Amino acid sequence: MIDKLRGTGVALVTPFLDDESIDFDGLSRILSHCIEGGVDYFVVLGTTGETAVLSLSEKRLVVKHVVDYVNGRKPIVLGIGGNCTRLVIESYNDFDLTGITAILTVSPYYNKPTQEGIYQHYKKLSESFDLPIILYNVPGRTASNITAETTLRLAHDFENIVAVKEASGDLNQVMDIINRKPNDFLVLSGDDGITLPMILMGADGVISVVGQAYPNKFSSMVKSALKGMVKESNQFHYQLFDLYEPLYKDGNPAGVKECMSLLGICKNNLRLPLVNVTADTHEKLKKTMNF
Repeated sequence: MIDKLRGTGVALVTPFLDDESIDFDGLSRILSHCIEGGVDYFVVLGTTGETAVLSLSEKRLVVKHVVDYVNGRKPIVLGIGGNCTRLVIESYNDFDLTGITAILTVSPYYNKPTQEGIYQHYKKLSESFDLPIILYNVPGRTASNITAETTLRLAHDFENIVAVKEASGDLNQVMDIINRKPNDFLVLSGDDGITLPMILMGADGVISVVGQAYPNKFSSMVKSALKGMVKESNQFHYQLFDLYEPLYKDGNPAGVKECMSLLGICKNNLRLPLVNVTADTHEKLKKTMNF
């Protein structure tokens, strides 16, 4: 199963129409664009999908649409997380998990648990979930880091905890995990800009944001890197390199939605409290994308 999670996963945006309703036609276009571009799997209802501003009924509709449209052509990972362990488990039971390969679940945010608290949280999820679990470490959003020691403890203690999406930006921490992890545990980049160095250090792939705008170039970089083709992967990396700064300057997913709008795939509508990129960022993205 874990081989399905190697390579390029894409953290899908949730496109909205002008009235802020979900643009399911736009979502279909994104999926088609990514499948044709060679991505390996999809992540639905992640942070990039503006999950925090979707109702439960909307979340269910988005998941169903993705599963139905993909129709088994690619694995699908479902994002389920929160800062209350009990409610995360209840959320897991709220979904029809038909067609879902694994669960991506972020470390509890805002309440800043200790490392033992983080361990016990994931222990409880491991005991409660039937599907494989991908840990998600993103201290810039959660206000707490999952240390290498805690990640490794979880990786060794629970067979259904199969991977970590590492977005700490700490390459020493990443290397520590890669060096001491079980053979069947995957390390996935959570930062587009450092995906290449992470893979060359031994990581197994990425869950990407920019990959849905440029699936062919980004997945080609990942595939080349995983094959040890350093020169080729560097070429793809630097073709996209100048995009990363304006892409994230005004937050995620504002930047990638602006890119998708420029590409004519979906509109750049967001729900408050998120807002569109500034005029300056818009111009930088246009210039970088050669529009």
